[in-house]
Amino acid sequence: MGTVSVVGAGYVGMVSAACLAERGHDVTVADKNTARIRLLGEGKVPFYEPGLDDLLERSRSRISFTVSTRNAVERSDLTFVSVSTPSRKDGAIDLSQIRSSVREIGRALRSKSQVKHLIVVRSTVVPGTTWHVIRPILERASGLRVGEGLSLAMQPEFLSQGNAIEDMLHPDRIVIGECDNEAGDRLETFYKEFHAGNAPPILRMNSTSAEVVKYAANAFLAMKVSFVNEIAGICERLEGVDVVRVAEAVGLDSRIGGRFLKAGVGFGGSCLPKDIRALDARAEELRFRSFLLPAILRVNDRQKRRVVQLARRLLGSLKGKRVALLGLSFKPDTDDMRGAPSVEIIGHLRRAGAKVVVYDPAAMQNARGLLGGKVSYAASLRECLRAADVCIVVTEWDEFKALSRDVLISEMNRPVLVDGRRMYDPEDFAGVAYAAIGLGPMSGMTCHIPCKERSIRQFTSRA
Repeated sequence: MGTVSVVGAGYVGMVSAACLAERGHDVTVADKNTARIRLLGEGKVPFYEPGLDDLLERSRSRISFTVSTRNAVERSDLTFVSVSTPSRKDGAIDLSQIRSSVREIGRALRSKSQVKHLIVVRSTVVPGTTWHVIRPILERASGLRVGEGLSLAMQPEFLSQGNAIEDMLHPDRIVIGECDNEAGDRLETFYKEFHAGNAPPILRMNSTSAEVVKYAANAFLAMKVSFVNEIAGICERLEGVDVVRVAEAVGLDSRIGGRFLKAGVGFGGSCLPKDIRALDARAEELRFRSFLLPAILRVNDRQKRRVVQLARRLLGSLKGKRVALLGLSFKPDTDDMRGAPSVEIIGHLRRAGAKVVVYDPAAMQNARGLLGGKVSYAASLRECLRAADVCIVVTEWDEFKALSRDVLISEMNRPVLVDGRRMYDPEDFAGVAYAAIGLGPMSGMTCHIPCKERSIRQFTSRA
């Protein structure tokens, strides 16, 4: 298909572009953010994704960057649209960026040669957008018609931050939502060549169905997280019950599966919360009232308060206490703070009068821009723990897995640990006041807390 263009140099756009170049395609990336384009031109990725820096470096000869959408479109026969579709205040999707980008693409096609151009929407858009919003804008701006002078498809992305390159190179499936048959044929051929005979299942459908697939998949994953957190709340009130063991047994059921059945502080990021709100808002537009979608978000919001309640349960009061918060990004292997549970947890802690010190292996710079002087910033895990009254683990970074009772005892004012991600075996923390999401009181277990103010506190005290 010649040179491929990618409009939007954000997370999805850059991972897609680097992987396309890795597989031998010449790629032109367009974005209106001049600072971002300058950094990318210097070989610097403005966000953290494992392996992306190296992938970009290897393929630099096949990737070029520009602020001109026209330039990118004129140099290609296939354009992927990967611009941001953020939420509005009411939860509905904001289509302003994709409207603007598609209009520019259409105008560029007016002066292009007669080769039929294929536009593929990769941005997450609510059902009906590609056909009822994007198609008319393209046709008016280009003077062409879908199915005649140009082709249009919607292909949802299923990239998981921290594992995006693997997801792009070895996806579970490829969903093609075609607006015309030629678009589907060309895109299917493109991916069969991209995967060199090892393509995953390719499902072809209309564009609106493909849009529903994206939202349905994310809503289901979020539902699994909120479901197991509901079960965790019950487990915490039953002596000797641990949600980790419960979820393990439930997940072995082939009808259910164990992925996303992990109790904790809840999901975050730029996709799941945003997509659930957008789908719920779209359902209301269609005059369908969803009971499940709002409930998923309510359960998720409660989990942020839950870890603060566990800390209060162990300390009695958080006023004036020093809280060490380990983990800021919404998940490990990313510096993304969008929708991160840590932000809400910090808000709850500060309202309770706590002094919060934070540490994250990758997200400290983004955190400073977002949190400013509301918290103190530690340069290392040990520095974060030093003289703290309680440690709350929020993100399951590998670095935190090595945390031990000895480190807590040696560094903290009192060894008190709230495991918000169920990373640890409670039996490894004898002598530490330990509480965790989904862990019921253990019969007969008493935890001694060395402390200048208190000598002993029972970690089995009720919430």
